[in-house]
Amino acid sequence: MARLMYSSKINKIRSFALILIFAGILLMYGGILTKGIDWLVAIFFILGVLMILLSCVVYVWIGTLSLKAIPIICPNCEKPTKMLGRVDACMHCKQTLTLDKDLEGKEFDEKYNTRKYRREANKSK
Repeated sequence: MARLMYSSKINKIRSFALILIFAGILLMYGGILTKGIDWLVAIFFILGVLMILLSCVVYVWIGTLSLKAIPIICPNCEKPTKMLGRVDACMHCKQTLTLDKDLEGKEFDEKYNTRKYRREANKSK
């Protein structure tokens, strides 16, 4: 069975912001291709600019989250990485990481970061 590869939360959000930038540029390019219809050009350009502005907001947000992330050294590749939440993956080698002693040795699942799981775990204790 193939092993699932996880990526760190910070990299996922950065990738989403990059996709927003490219989508915004493609929308504006679509506006150039429809230059015969003025209202359609305006809609494409407005949507493209809004997507690029949204990506800027996402980049600022992930930057502030990155400042709050816990810096650790990955035990697998021994490179510095940042960790958000109870479980995360190394930014370099995709090694699953946790600082929670209760989760050590368990199968990696992103549900461990949810509030619902934490409430259920606290009730069971």
